[in-house]
Amino acid sequence: MSRNRKFINQIEPFIDHTEMEYLAKVVESTFVTEHTLTKEFEELFKNYTGAKHVISYTNGTVALYAILQSLGIGPGDEVIVPDLTFIATANSVILAGATPIFCDIETKNFGLDLSHAKKLITKKTKAIVPVHLYGLSARMDELRVFCEENNLFLIEDAAQGVGVRFRCNDDTEFKHVGTFGIGGILSFYGNKTMTCGEGGLILTDDEELAKNCYRLKNHGRDVKGIFFHEHIGFNFAFTEMQAAIGIAQFKKLNKIISMKAKFYDRYREGLSKIPQVRIMDIPENVQPVHWFTNIFVDDVDDLADFLKEKGIGTRRFFYPLHLQPCYQDFEQDLNTENFKNSFHSFNTALSLPSLYSLSEKDQDYIIDTIIKYYE
Repeated sequence: MSRNRKFINQIEPFIDHTEMEYLAKVVESTFVTEHTLTKEFEELFKNYTGAKHVISYTNGTVALYAILQSLGIGPGDEVIVPDLTFIATANSVILAGATPIFCDIETKNFGLDLSHAKKLITKKTKAIVPVHLYGLSARMDELRVFCEENNLFLIEDAAQGVGVRFRCNDDTEFKHVGTFGIGGILSFYGNKTMTCGEGGLILTDDEELAKNCYRLKNHGRDVKGIFFHEHIGFNFAFTEMQAAIGIAQFKKLNKIISMKAKFYDRYREGLSKIPQVRIMDIPENVQPVHWFTNIFVDDVDDLADFLKEKGIGTRRFFYPLHLQPCYQDFEQDLNTENFKNSFHSFNTALSLPSLYSLSEKDQDYIIDTIIKYYE
């Protein structure tokens, strides 16, 4: 690595003076807990996603737990989750007292494989939680029909799905992910397409679920400021500081999405002549947000090490759930043969730098470095 070359991070948030201006308003107002900016942030996402109800939560993990808890899913129940996802998906199920059942994925979109899910259904199954991974969408048309036919809750983990839209085969319009089932969640962790530092949103059209989720995060109350609690609840509140950063980020969201699409297109074009490198095609019924641009190679570790030596940051895919040490005492058969697509994706995928500030010069350097590696 040249001493004069700055290390290129794989991802970082797009932060500028806008966030500081909104944060200053919060400090001046002295309202630092949920207040007007939090309501404004929720309204922005009502309009953006089309969801009837949007409830802010301290992060996406507890937001997903809140949906499960509010639907009465708990001990003795099973919830099917994809094997390839960040571990929070499964841990939210465990937090609710239920048991996560791992399901293989489809390699064309990283979404939950319905054909495998059908084999996992038991009398204990109460819900399926598809994950919209890396800015793509699971096949929500087939999943929605299957859940309706089998009386299962469809709950979407769209933590990585801000801006992602899917069109069912019988629809003419695209819908934002997180709005196909009874409830869905978005996340605004520091490395997401847009961030609040931490934070999550629940999306739902179901009024009862919305009331239950709000009550659960507000110490069991329907309104703040009273000390009469009809239900058990907790403190999963948002803050005005998170809302301030979120509103500033939302104003830049279209620009961020546009830039990430440009990165994807330039990577695709620049690496197209290397037979050892594969980049996924995007399904026609998905409007993606290229949170990361991922390539697939057979020598993923060696390539990652080579790029790191050249000052280029990359990231491996999520470690499959069936291999996680903390789940090895589960009763489910965790033989890798049951999760071939998940295991293959993990072993071949590499996420390239997709930070907003990535210059064309730096991206050309990344592409040229990969070309030289395979030469």
